[in-house]
Amino acid sequence: MKKLSCVLALAGAFMSGNALAWGTDGHRAVGAIADQLLKGSAAQANIAALLLPGETLESIANWPDCVKGSYCGPQSPEMQAYVAANPKHSAYHYTDIPFQNAHYHDGAVGSADDDIVQTLKQAILVLQGKADAASNPHQFTPRQALILLTHMVGDIHQPLHVGAAYLAKDGSFVVPESRAQIDGLAIFDARGGNNLLLDDAGITALSDAVIPAALPQEEGAPKPAAYPKSPTKPLHSYWDSTVVDYAMRRLSTRTPRQFAQTVIASKPDVPGNTGEPSSWPYQWADASLAASKIAYAGVVAGPATQQTSRKGEPYYVWSLKVPGDYPVPSSALAKTQLINGGYHLAAVLRAIWP
Repeated sequence: MKKLSCVLALAGAFMSGNALAWGTDGHRAVGAIADQLLKGSAAQANIAALLLPGETLESIANWPDCVKGSYCGPQSPEMQAYVAANPKHSAYHYTDIPFQNAHYHDGAVGSADDDIVQTLKQAILVLQGKADAASNPHQFTPRQALILLTHMVGDIHQPLHVGAAYLAKDGSFVVPESRAQIDGLAIFDARGGNNLLLDDAGITALSDAVIPAALPQEEGAPKPAAYPKSPTKPLHSYWDSTVVDYAMRRLSTRTPRQFAQTVIASKPDVPGNTGEPSSWPYQWADASLAASKIAYAGVVAGPATQQTSRKGEPYYVWSLKVPGDYPVPSSALAKTQLINGGYHLAAVLRAIWP
């Protein structure tokens, strides 16, 4: 029971925000793609100057998630200092633009001064040496800027970290025209998809029919921890980790590095970016909004059900039904977004350090 309580407490902590994006393997895959694409470049040398011996973009990719708790291990003094200086660091990972919208705009409903677009813009300016007090209000150091850029480029390519769902009690998806309309009475914020629940056994059965089985673990590889399973899976969690697992299984790869090698060898067609690098986060956000429309295609929510948080506060969740082939298009989209994230990370670092 103690083990179950710990699991539920950790899940509850993630429910308070937009949780993690892509999970450990997804972020490492984005970093691994960029590591391989940047070999021998001027950017690689500048990156190495900011990293510690033995560190790579792949190995630091989860650092901004690890500072949210102790699940990656004890907090280092560097992590503790970052958290102390950035009490709102969890908000840096996402923005909440209605997924029906086509563009991210400063000041738009769902955007914030500390959201992912603004954080990425600040990190790029710091690494370009163009930041001042106004453009770098959090006083990110170049090393912090590189770590944040590596992670947040992955985050912004996770569709649910940009395209947010807002619902009425009856489960219909709505588009709020102002922040005041998101009142928790008539229009509700689904909290990045955390309050949208899939039937876990149902989605597993769908995937078993269309997704290849996982490859056997390599000899000596650590076994994943076995936790009690909840009967439901938040849609956000599905997009964090489940679709990454499916995407890797469909390519017969076990590790993020193998995934990176396989997708680079396929010579993917990746959309480029234009203009100043500090404007690229806006372009990535718009592309992720387009991807979020695919993530929500055919998804139907039932009526709201009230639950109570550990603090005794009421909140609502909605049960979801998804198309019968949902694991196929969702894992294909995840693969595309991970590839785009890795290539865009490499491209922005080359633009910063040509």
